[in-house]
Amino acid sequence: MDRETFQTCCSLVKSHRPCYEKLCSSHLINYIEKKDFSYSKFFEKYVLPNYPCVFSGRFTEDWNSRKQWVTQEGKPNFQRLLQDFGDALVPVANCNAKEYNANPKKIIPFKEYVAYWKDYIQNGHSSPKGCLYLKDWHLHREFPKHNVYSTPVFFTSDWLNEYWDAIEVDDYRFVYMGPKGSWTPFHADVFHSYSWSANVCGRKKWLLYPPGQEDNLRDCHGNLVYDVTEPILQDKRQFPRYDKSCQPLEIIQEAGEVIFVPSGWHHQVYNLEDTISINHNWVNSCNVDTMWQYLQRELAAVQSEISEWRDSMDNWHQHCQIMMKSCTGIDYKEFYMFLNIISKNRISFLHSFGGDTGSSRIQRPHDLSTLGPHHAVFDLNKVAQVLECVLSNEEFKKLDRDSLSPRPEDLLQKIKEATEKTPL
Repeated sequence: MDRETFQTCCSLVKSHRPCYEKLCSSHLINYIEKKDFSYSKFFEKYVLPNYPCVFSGRFTEDWNSRKQWVTQEGKPNFQRLLQDFGDALVPVANCNAKEYNANPKKIIPFKEYVAYWKDYIQNGHSSPKGCLYLKDWHLHREFPKHNVYSTPVFFTSDWLNEYWDAIEVDDYRFVYMGPKGSWTPFHADVFHSYSWSANVCGRKKWLLYPPGQEDNLRDCHGNLVYDVTEPILQDKRQFPRYDKSCQPLEIIQEAGEVIFVPSGWHHQVYNLEDTISINHNWVNSCNVDTMWQYLQRELAAVQSEISEWRDSMDNWHQHCQIMMKSCTGIDYKEFYMFLNIISKNRISFLHSFGGDTGSSRIQRPHDLSTLGPHHAVFDLNKVAQVLECVLSNEEFKKLDRDSLSPRPEDLLQKIKEATEKTPL
C-alpha cells in the first residue's frame, strides 16, 4: 500500500457504506485482465467497497498445479494426482444428501475418491453412490513442500491464516475437486470472511447475493434456504420475503480464473465440468469488524438458546462461550488472541522498519515486507478500533481477564505508541 492509497483508505473506511443496489440491478462484474493491475487499486476498488471481481487466467498461469494437475485436454490429470497424493485421506461430501443445511461428509483415501470419479465420468456423470465432492481438503497444511500454487498478492493480507500459522493449529486454505454436477449449497463463508477461489481446471457457476439479501431468503421460521433455485421459494407462506429479494449476480468462472468473494456475500456454487479449485478464506483490516459483529450475533444466539438455564447453571456465561466455540471455531478469548498476534507482527515490523534490529529478529509473515509500513499502520489502526469495541463489550468483561496476556489495555497502548512513532 502506497502513501496515497493509505490516506484515501483511511478516509474511506470512516465514511464508506457499501451500496449494492446499482451493482445488483446492472448485473455487471469487473473482469481484471492485465497483470499490471496494482494491489492498491484492488484494495481501494474492491476490498473497501466489498465488491466482487474476477481475475483472468494470467494471474495463475505460472502455478505448478495448472501445469501438472491438468491434461492437454483441460481435464484433471488423475495419474499425476494419484502419484503425488494417492495415500492421503480426504474429506468427501455427498451432494445428493442433506444434513441440516449442508452435505454430510466422510473421510476416505484419495485414491478411492479418484477411482469413484473415473467411474462417475465413464457412467455419464452418474453413480449409485451419488454425486461425491472432495471439499475443504487442507492440502497446503498436509503437503507443505508441494509448491502447487502461490497466493496472489491481492489476497496476502490474510489475518486468518497468519494467526493459525502462528499457533500451528489449523488453516483456512482448501482444495476442492469434483465432477460435473457437484455443488455447494447456499451459505456465507466462515466468520463472514472474504474468500478467493481459483479454478485449476474446469468451470464453475456462482450465484451471489450481497449482504442483507439473505434475510429475504429465510423461511417463516428464520432458517436460510438450502438451495436458492428451489421452487418452494415461490410459496409465500414458507418464504414470505422472497419477492423482496434481488436477482443474484451470476458468474461463470473459467479455467485459470480467480474470483474474489466479498465479506458476508452469500453464494451457491456449481461445477459445470470436472473441476479442481483452490480456495482461501481470509480476514483483514477491512472486515475484522464484520467478524467481530458475527461473533457477537453467534453468542447472542447461543445465549437465547439456553436462556432458561441462566439462573440455575454455574458459570453460565462461560458455558455460552464454550458452546459458541464448538459451533464457530472461536470464542471471545481466542478472538482477542487473534488480534494480539496480528498486532504483535505489525508492531515488530514497524520497529524493524524504523531501525530496531532487535525487533527484526522476531519471526513475522514475509508478506508484511511486500505490503509495506503504510499497510501495517492501517492494520494497527483498525485493530485498535475493534479492540476498543471489544473492551467495552459486557460479555468480554465477564471473561477471566487475568488469563489474557498482555492485558487488553496494555495491547491497545502498545498499538497507539507504535503508530504514533512510525514516520510515514
